Amino acid sequence: MRIIAGDYKGRRLYTPADHRIRPTSDKVKEALFSILGEEIDGAVVCDLFSGTGNLGLEALSRGADKCYFGDHSGESIKLIKDNIEMCRAEDYSVVIHGDFKKTLSLIGERVNIFFLDPPYNKDLWEDAMLMIKELDLLAEGGIIVCEHRSRQELDDEVAGFEKVKERNYGKVVLSLYR
Repeated sequence: MRIIAGDYKGRRLYTPADHRIRPTSDKVKEALFSILGEEIDGAVVCDLFSGTGNLGLEALSRGADKCYFGDHSGESIKLIKDNIEMCRAEDYSVVIHGDFKKTLSLIGERVNIFFLDPPYNKDLWEDAMLMIKELDLLAEGGIIVCEHRSRQELDDEVAGFEKVKERNYGKVVLSLYR
């Protein structure tokens, strides 16, 4: 797993020793950032179920101003911090150890792009999106990216957010909401 483009291009990220953490593949990540394009530049992003920090660090590498990284796993928090340090991205990163509810409640500003890639065996997208809506955390014109299994269909509308794009990459689907 590596950073594909931008300031940190080519850096290999630390990865988990086992398969309990499922990082987004380079293929899907490249496709996602191609879709997002210029929306990354100057954005505040949140990598809500961070795992390794892969998506948030790619966003920072491509010009995002700030990233909130949240995860409940101690192992993930260590990986995220190690990867942030390796990329020298400490000044642009906020790491929150806790579940998605704690993370969202501690974000003190509106976010342009949310990356939601929760564990596949736990349907947390809707709960996370409801809380984003309740706390009014999505910036005007912002986007929520949900990564999920291809056999799982996400609704066209969740918590008042409308699905605007869906792309299938084999076993993985990206659903984008505004």
